[in-house]
Amino acid sequence: EGGAPAALAQGAAAALGAGAEGVLREDPWQLLRVPGVRPEQADGFARALLGGEADPGDERRGRAVTGWLLEQAALAGHTALELPALLTALGRYAVPDPDAAVRESLAEGEALVFQDALDTPGGTGTGAAESRAVRADDGGGEDGAEEEGQERPVRVLVGLERYALAEESLADGLGRLVNSVPKQDGTAEGWERAAEAAGRSAAELIRAVAGHGLVLHTGGEAARQETAALLRAASGLGLRAWGATHGAGGRERLAAQVAGDGPAGTAGSGSAGSGSGSGSGSGEGSASGVDVAGEVPPGAVTVADLLSGGPGGPGRDTEGAFALDLLLVLDAPQLDVETAALLVESMPDGARLVLSGDPGVLWSAGPGRVFADLLAAKICPQVASRTPDPGPLGELVSGIGIGELNQVAAPGKEVVIVPVRDAGEAVHRTVQLVADSVPRAIGVPPEETVVVTPGHGGAVGTRVLNTALKERLNPGPGRFGGFDPGDRVVYTPGPGRAVPGRVLGADAEGLRLECAGLPVVVPRERVEQVVRHGWALTAHQAVGERWPAVVAVLPGDAVPALSRPWVYTAFGRAERHLSVVHGVEQALPRAVAEVGAKPRTTRLGVLLGSGTER
Repeated sequence: EGGAPAALAQGAAAALGAGAEGVLREDPWQLLRVPGVRPEQADGFARALLGGEADPGDERRGRAVTGWLLEQAALAGHTALELPALLTALGRYAVPDPDAAVRESLAEGEALVFQDALDTPGGTGTGAAESRAVRADDGGGEDGAEEEGQERPVRVLVGLERYALAEESLADGLGRLVNSVPKQDGTAEGWERAAEAAGRSAAELIRAVAGHGLVLHTGGEAARQETAALLRAASGLGLRAWGATHGAGGRERLAAQVAGDGPAGTAGSGSAGSGSGSGSGSGEGSASGVDVAGEVPPGAVTVADLLSGGPGGPGRDTEGAFALDLLLVLDAPQLDVETAALLVESMPDGARLVLSGDPGVLWSAGPGRVFADLLAAKICPQVASRTPDPGPLGELVSGIGIGELNQVAAPGKEVVIVPVRDAGEAVHRTVQLVADSVPRAIGVPPEETVVVTPGHGGAVGTRVLNTALKERLNPGPGRFGGFDPGDRVVYTPGPGRAVPGRVLGADAEGLRLECAGLPVVVPRERVEQVVRHGWALTAHQAVGERWPAVVAVLPGDAVPALSRPWVYTAFGRAERHLSVVHGVEQALPRAVAEVGAKPRTTRLGVLLGSGTER
């Protein structure tokens, strides 16, 4: 009746529940709660149902657009919006009285408002000594501060309850870990013997973990050996030690490193076994002089499986906490605020949490900048790895991390630049590299090469590139919803998660995939939403994984998307070889030198009392 596409029905039912029809008849602008719907589309829907009663100043519209703007902010990484920015955005969407729209949203409990007291007068990027939530009946925004006679400047923020509660829960949980005394697992002498046997950077990490409930560890790919050494040392001391990674490929690499096999093979190759922690590292423990009589083999698991109780994880104790003594979380920059809160809430009393990651990579797909806020807060020990990433690729990526795009000597063709003039040539050369040049010159087959490009759309986005790569590498009619057996895919089981896999076939139950060595069945009605072809990925989809060869595609229209974190992440996915299909000329070195991460508005630093810049 409202003229909305029938394809939105399933999303509306999911977003609004069993009574979705009644909700939409009562308030047509609730259609904005369905992912992908924009205000102008909801306005058309409302006009079709309400006729002349569909007023732009309708308070229902104001509330709905307010919630939609806060959801869009979360998709961009913010956990809240500063009140002036929210009011300005409401004005852009023709809400005649933005202040009233915000007040209505607060009164209905659809949003919360916060006052963060700032230490520096006039500063909007400075941390605070205190933060408080303001009830709608307190007068809302700045008036509340005036009523209390507060002389210190405040930053007024508005956010959705789910992210506000997650951020506050995370801050409380981190405080609990920082202020707790770790269980006395292993003697001080045992920890010191393990540290002395581990080497310089790993020794510093082991010593910090011995005496603290929360430790941060930073470094590149080579630094993961230090975290593996920590897991082996903890296991040798009898701790139930687990490592959690962002993706399945990272889990396999960690399992191989813990087992003493060195850097693991390719993402999704299964070279490190199931990743369930079968490598005990007991030989390492014996060599270090640690008493291994009570050793428990360390385990490796993905963060998603850890939280869901998936296969191979530690499980939970009778109180619902993780059944472990030490949790190492790799790829920590990928933790959004809700995931981080769930992890911290699940830590048992007396256990140790180590967050490890590379600060140079792209931040989480979900809201928050947890690892960056924690590093800036300085509330716990921080150990920076001094182990450099090796070879020409390591040298190139390390330079990018400090804002320098250097030419590096690559005698083994570790780095190759392929200049192109236009989008058509970029697509042609990319397919040629994956199918012919890299296998012939480098010895890496197409199935172990990934293409990384800035976005899904555009003339050289993942959609166009995957179509061209499929035609060359696995042509077929696409009879299973556009897919054929043998297609490389990326499966997205949840927001911010991208699991590489391949198509096995399809039947009445749905599309059958193999992802990280495990079978996955995607129902037919879900295929379009959660499965894409996977020869070409975005950098956000590729983060946390590595491949023997990477083709990074930088077409001319990619300039707005380029930043130092994007280039650092894309180039850093390569283990042995990187080809750069280059059509952006001087925009690339400028992006590396001048364009940092997009700012995100968060409250974690304030809640931790960090005085951190956001």
